[in-house]
Parts: sequence; structure tokens; C-alpha cells
Amino acid sequence: ASDDDDDDGGGGWSDDDLDASSDEDDDDDDDDDEDDEAALQAELAKIRAEREAAKRKEEEEQAAKEEEKMEEAALLGNPLLANNNNESSSGRLKRRWNEDVVFRNQAKGEPEIKKRFINDTVRNDFHKRFLNKFIR
Repeated sequence: ASDDDDDDGGGGWSDDDLDASSDEDDDDDDDDDEDDEAALQAELAKIRAEREAAKRKEEEEQAAKEEEKMEEAALLGNPLLANNNNESSSGRLKRRWNEDVVFRNQAKGEPEIKKRFINDTVRNDFHKRFLNKFIR
């Protein structure tokens, strides 16, 4: 009957049994915790290394892009090296050979002579000019 008084209905485990097993579990838990912590540290180091490698790779790609931009800018900036056939990409219009000639656009101020159509061959403009030029 005294065993029934001590029985708390917990399925037959006593406090003494729990204390004894918890000491063994603490030792196992410490070993497991150390192993888990070591595994976590290794995983953390692996993740850091992967991130560092990805960052380094991204920086190298960025540097390569910058270098390519600089080379392209250098090539486009030099008109002797630029082989652009379309004028809009270079930003400047192609100059003609006679743009810097001194005597250019001299006839702008003169009024244009309108051609008239006269059906008479003796009175038309061509005949009058011909007579002025060669006969008179």
C-alpha cells in the first residue's frame, strides 16, 4: 500500500530513475551540442565562403564591364578609330568637303529668274539669250 501512495500514476518511472538518466543524457547532450555547434560553425564558414566567392565574382564582372565601357568610350572618342557609318550614333553630322570653302553661297542674294513658257520659238527666253550671246 505504501507503494501505491508513492505512485503518482506516471507509468512506473520514479524520480530516482529520472535523475539517474538525466545525468547520462547531460553528458550525451553536451557531446551532441558540441557536435551540432561544430557542424553549424562549419556550415556558417561554408556559407560565408560562398558569399565571398559570389561577391568577388560580381566585383570582377563589374570591373570587366567598366573596362569594356572605357575601351568603347576610347574607341568612340577617337574619330580615326571609329568606324561608324551612321551619323546619328556619333552625335555629329558628317561634314562635306566644301563646307569650309571661302566662296560659297555667293548666288544666294540674286533673285531667281522664273522660266516662262512661250510657244513662239522666236520670242522664247532661250532664243533671246542665244541672240544676246552670239549675235550682238
